[in-house]
Amino acid sequence: MREIEAAKIVETVKELCIKANFELPEDVLQALRKGMETEESPVGKEIFRQLLENAEIAKNERIPICQDTGTAVVYIEMGQDVRIVGGYLYDVVNEGVRKGYIEGYLRKSIVGDPLRRKNTGDNTPAHIHVEVVPGDKFKITVMPKGGGSENMGRLAILTPAEGIEGVKRFVVKAVEDAGPNPCPPGVIGVGIGGTFDSVAWLAKKALLRPIGVRHPDPFYANLELELLDEINRLGIGPQGLGGIITTLDVHIEVGATHITSLPVAVNFNCHATRRASAEL
Repeated sequence: MREIEAAKIVETVKELCIKANFELPEDVLQALRKGMETEESPVGKEIFRQLLENAEIAKNERIPICQDTGTAVVYIEMGQDVRIVGGYLYDVVNEGVRKGYIEGYLRKSIVGDPLRRKNTGDNTPAHIHVEVVPGDKFKITVMPKGGGSENMGRLAILTPAEGIEGVKRFVVKAVEDAGPNPCPPGVIGVGIGGTFDSVAWLAKKALLRPIGVRHPDPFYANLELELLDEINRLGIGPQGLGGIITTLDVHIEVGATHITSLPVAVNFNCHATRRASAEL
């Protein structure tokens, strides 16, 4: 049994919260550079240039890429042979988020109750997802999710008879209805299958995959490319001002489902597709 000290997790989560908000991952930067070269609209090209300049300033001056530093979504792959010493995992992760958002001077955007709306003051609680995996691996990924893109998420339970065409219609319509609101161009995560609750997580989990990495199943890899093409033909463009690039990529995650069900969910990331990972 491998033991990991709670204090190490706190420090790692803290650092990941700050890094994710200050530095875009290299795959995202590459996609933005490619977008600037590919986009045909002069306004769109200028927006790409500004997004890249903004990312460079944020990294060099150690300031947030966006004023909305988001909900802290924390995904943990925890080996079954790992034991946390010195604290309860969920408390430890939240302490790391608390320290990261306070010490990094990141905006605190979480209200403890959805109707009474009192800010918790430290951006906790985080939304924590733990997946138990074989061995003694322990990997943490922090993905800050801004409100503008998160608010555009959509979920439906289609009938199985609607099939692949029904899924495509739902996803493309969700993007069309969202328009400029999720601050395109970003990444669109699509969950297919599972249950009412799990399909939403599948859509969000899809956003963790690096841009350009296709689904391992050729069937879904091809569907990702089909959706990418259809969405970019909507003409929404960078920041909704028109162009041929509305999204940088589409990622799909799937799950087994009931014979009577075809759940589909769409989760948006804005142009600042923020995530940072570390293995302990």
